[in-house]
Amino acid sequence: GQRPKADGVIFYDANGGRHIAYLKHESNNRSEIILSAGAIGSPQLLMLSGIGPAARLRSLGIKVVLDQPMVGREMADQPLNGLIIPYPTHIPLSLATVVGINKTSNYFESFNGFDLSALSGAGGAQPQSSNPSQEARANSTRNQASLVQSIFGPISKGYLELQNTNASDNPKLRFNYFQAAVDLRRCVSGMQTVINVVNSDSLSRFRFRNMTTQDLINMTVNRAVNLRPRNPNATTSLEQYCIDTVMTFWHYHGGCQIGKVVDRDYKVLGLDQLRVIDASTFSFSPGTNPQAAIMMLG
Repeated sequence: GQRPKADGVIFYDANGGRHIAYLKHESNNRSEIILSAGAIGSPQLLMLSGIGPAARLRSLGIKVVLDQPMVGREMADQPLNGLIIPYPTHIPLSLATVVGINKTSNYFESFNGFDLSALSGAGGAQPQSSNPSQEARANSTRNQASLVQSIFGPISKGYLELQNTNASDNPKLRFNYFQAAVDLRRCVSGMQTVINVVNSDSLSRFRFRNMTTQDLINMTVNRAVNLRPRNPNATTSLEQYCIDTVMTFWHYHGGCQIGKVVDRDYKVLGLDQLRVIDASTFSFSPGTNPQAAIMMLG
């Protein structure tokens, strides 16, 4: 019948030694724990501590401290889609320095000299095109740019679940990219803008003359930018292209949202002496990068 409260933290040192740090119990009860393990780590640690969906916790043998079904729910990530563009001359290595925003709140960025498949962690692969020149193929992983776009929000939501009780193991995570039709429509709109930019006169001197935009689409579809299977329509349908070539922008959020898991002071609902301070409390990812917002929150 007593309201539960956080009492301490279990942690491991670099040598694997297990330690426990307890809160100092003051008479005014001001001691508390701040959980700041990110949008993936924070809901995972709450569930490992017995705060989460009761049925799932019991199935893993975790003692339920607080039945909180919204822990790990409403997970989201801004999807990234774009085009790989091999270029004939050397351009200095650079990350995104300018952001464009269209009327549907798509964000557009470009970077030079990076292998898009290496950035995605999917592993490199030689580009395949319907009619690539040998010169373009030889230089594609060395002299290449990427023009990418991401959508605001997104509206599509997923979930995070524990796979076991080992804090060092990744939880099961699903973002459900483009599950909401509006997200897919925004991606298609953004990809059409990317294509228009690539076809502009301003970019003509940075492209191989014998490579069409369709060649670039074919090349990106056949690149190992993710582990998803490719639909035969991916090179002809922008809807399918968005679904098949989606990557992460690493802007994970959700899992411990305000009003659902924490209150407006970021205190865990139904539990004393514990706050969550990170992007897991966000209902959407602000701007093109949430880093400044997360730092201000801290």
